[in-house]
Amino acid sequence: MRYEHSEEWTLRAKEIAKILGMDYIDLERIACVKSQGSKSRRTIARIHTIGKVMQLGMQQKPFYTIELITEHFDKQERQYQDRTIVHELMHIPEGFKGGFRQHRPFVTQKTVEAMFQKLKEQTRI
Repeated sequence: MRYEHSEEWTLRAKEIAKILGMDYIDLERIACVKSQGSKSRRTIARIHTIGKVMQLGMQQKPFYTIELITEHFDKQERQYQDRTIVHELMHIPEGFKGGFRQHRPFVTQKTVEAMFQKLKEQTRI
């Protein structure tokens, strides 16, 4: 696997979080990376963080990284790429303490679609 920081998608993720009113997300503590070489067949993106014990040991605040799997993400149309970013941002809990929201009941097709529609209304994409 190869990883590369993506300034373009980091800025877009921050913009999406702002537009959607995800004020609980510390925009300075999220980033996107693009990966190449994944054996994953269906995964388009995933979100990562450092575990609580590591945060404490390193004396660091939580940080979230959205990994965009190039082989799948780059094939999507722009609106689906934005929807993917929305989906991954929705996994960040309101406490922003290093944990994740699970798919059910928080990050479902219905909740992601509602947030994506809000994004479309706000940006006219």
